Amino acid sequence: MSLNLLMLGPPGAGKGTQAERFARSRGIPKVSTGDILREAVQTRTPIGLRAMEIMNRGELVSDDVMIGIVRERLDRKDAAGGFVLDGFPRTVAQASALDSIMIGRDPLIVIDIVVPEEELVRRLSTRLICEVCGANATVKNDRTCERCGGRLMQRTDDSSAVVLERLKVYHQQSEPLVEYYRVRPTFRSIDGAQPPDRVAEDLAAAIEAANHQAVRHGAPR
Repeated sequence: MSLNLLMLGPPGAGKGTQAERFARSRGIPKVSTGDILREAVQTRTPIGLRAMEIMNRGELVSDDVMIGIVRERLDRKDAAGGFVLDGFPRTVAQASALDSIMIGRDPLIVIDIVVPEEELVRRLSTRLICEVCGANATVKNDRTCERCGGRLMQRTDDSSAVVLERLKVYHQQSEPLVEYYRVRPTFRSIDGAQPPDRVAEDLAAAIEAANHQAVRHGAPR
């Protein structure tokens, strides 16, 4: 049985870090929309070229293009044993499209990482990233990336005012997504305000419980 995982959570919840950590531990790909969008553009696939035209016009990539890119990525052989989705879906419309993509596959396990807003603002407004590889800083008193040695800097969209606006947009657009999945037996919420190792432990336990529930009750695919 393949393990198909969707990570939800607001900016700063740590879902990207946890998704990468879990995917690596299970030997399955972490599918980030930012990564696969860049790859589709770079490899100049037909749908990647469509995305490039849209972005060159300064427009947001439409749902149908993003859905097509995700479908293309999940159809690859390395995702046959499972995957971890990070950053998709962002809306109920995209979630409905993902349900169609999942037809014939093992159930989708959905984990929502919950963190209080004041903690999110603190994390994001003090976050540093590497200007070379894009990794989040793990050491706050050093301006050198542990992964590649690049210089660490603050993202332009991590100022307190911008962070609050990003969280407002998240609540408007993505909270309906949580409600969309909440009724499913494969949905779980975990506390993301804990230390990363504890969050990872709770994540693994939640996934195991949701997977057991899916097998026991034959959750829809």
